[in-house]
Amino acid sequence: MSSLRRRRYVLAGLLVAVGLLAAAILWEVLEVVFFAITVAYVLYPVRQRLVHRGVSRRIASALVTTLAFVALVALLAPIAWTLFRRRQAIIDLLRDLPATIPVQVTGFTVDVDVASAVDSAVVFLREVAASLALSSVVIALQLALFTFLLYGLLLRPSAVGRAAFEITPPEYHDVIRALHRRTAGTLYALYVIQAATAVVTFPIALAVFYGLGYADAFMLAVIAAILQFIPIVGPGALAVGMAGYDLVAGVPERAVAVAILGPTLIGLLPDVLVRPRLATSRADLSASLYFVGFVGGVLTLGVIGIIAGPLVVALLVEVVDLLSDDRRPIEA
Repeated sequence: MSSLRRRRYVLAGLLVAVGLLAAAILWEVLEVVFFAITVAYVLYPVRQRLVHRGVSRRIASALVTTLAFVALVALLAPIAWTLFRRRQAIIDLLRDLPATIPVQVTGFTVDVDVASAVDSAVVFLREVAASLALSSVVIALQLALFTFLLYGLLLRPSAVGRAAFEITPPEYHDVIRALHRRTAGTLYALYVIQAATAVVTFPIALAVFYGLGYADAFMLAVIAAILQFIPIVGPGALAVGMAGYDLVAGVPERAVAVAILGPTLIGLLPDVLVRPRLATSRADLSASLYFVGFVGGVLTLGVIGIIAGPLVVALLVEVVDLLSDDRRPIEA
């Protein structure tokens, strides 16, 4: 073994050891670190566009970080306020959803289990409400940590990539590039497409629920926007649940109206308006894989699993594709 290769292996082992040590020490803020890294992955092209237009690296990183901070606060503040103030009403609405939803697949009807997703959503809402009430100072510190870490990652984005190429033999550099492309495309689909769809969903749902005379139209619109992040189920499940609730309450006309307008305007229209304009060839994330990663990630890791679950599944698929495409003969 050459001294250069031995050095690479030693550095790779050292990197793994230090990474595990950092994860153990920073365990309480590991979610913040993970989200900052994944958001930096998505925002890096924006930072590069500013740099290519003559903006300095520091100013470009600061501008993109400020934009991300403002967008994060603007998106999460009304959701957090609604979850905290109306948490019990939201939980009651979720409990009213049917246990299963029939889905037509190639001529067959498959019952999608909604009860387990509702239970996870209820636990999530209660945890979020409790953390908002008891940990406001900690949340502020985590937001500050997220901002500074995001700025640092955008300021020096290529440091990790250079290290990965340095400690990896040249014949495996194509694997790193493939995993990078899959990671970037998956995170783009998770953050940009899903978030934009949720943003468009909110005003549409608010108009539909308010027009149909629901007293809690704002709260229902917030729930519909959040449900856009749950694959397969989506805001259509909320419309089905509200239709069933209206039937039991003796309002059949509104039940029929929400059963028709909900899936079409709230569930389908945001996808039609957003996805064709934002979808790219690198945002390759099928609904089935997204569902498996989302549910498994949330049940295993909690909030961080919303992103980590689908990302891990996507990387697994990429590795399988690399193995299936590699037809080089195996040496005896």
